[in-house]
Amino acid sequence: MLNHIWAWMILISIIVAGVNDFYQELNRQPAASAQTEQRNLNKETRLGQITSAAIESADTAVKISFGLIGVMAMWLGVMRVAEKAGMIDIISRIVRPVTKRLFPTIPSDHPAIGAMIMNIAANMLGLSNAATPLGLKAMEELDRLNPKKGEATDDMITFLVINTSAITLVPATAIAIRASLGSINPQKIVIPSIVAASVATLVGLTAVKLIQYFQKKKGGKQNV
Repeated sequence: MLNHIWAWMILISIIVAGVNDFYQELNRQPAASAQTEQRNLNKETRLGQITSAAIESADTAVKISFGLIGVMAMWLGVMRVAEKAGMIDIISRIVRPVTKRLFPTIPSDHPAIGAMIMNIAANMLGLSNAATPLGLKAMEELDRLNPKKGEATDDMITFLVINTSAITLVPATAIAIRASLGSINPQKIVIPSIVAASVATLVGLTAVKLIQYFQKKKGGKQNV
């Protein structure tokens, strides 16, 4: 469904840009100079701007992808080492009472639990780039338990809410940006960030659990 939405958005934007350029050309005043007019259509026309933006976005996407390769390799490797050393199992047992309530259908010793814990820990430390591969790994493991591929389970939705709200104890990225812009006290946002993210997580979890509860009460399926 999402692919169809994006396809129609792209198609409509191209049609609107083309119509706009055609109308502008019909109403454009001829150049006063007799010499051949030099025009930059990539900047003057909507279709040209769309083409330039598409090329720039593709270039940015490639750069971001290559930039994430090293981060993903490192943190997935760290997670693998921690798993082999037994650290994931120890942490999973410690937080089992919480994870069992949040994710009731996931076995307590399943690899998805460890991946989610590592993702949450990375978010808490403000390591957003490190949290990304761990979140993808967690979703991959959760999808292995999914009886109906292509539809998100309650546990996948719950994890997405936690990952999106992302309780951050040390907002390192925001602090670095404030410091680079000359903030006198860049770390002043730590407490407001913790409060805001905690409230967002609490509200998100409350909302998703209430929705899931009422759906199950009405006889809804596990998948939504």
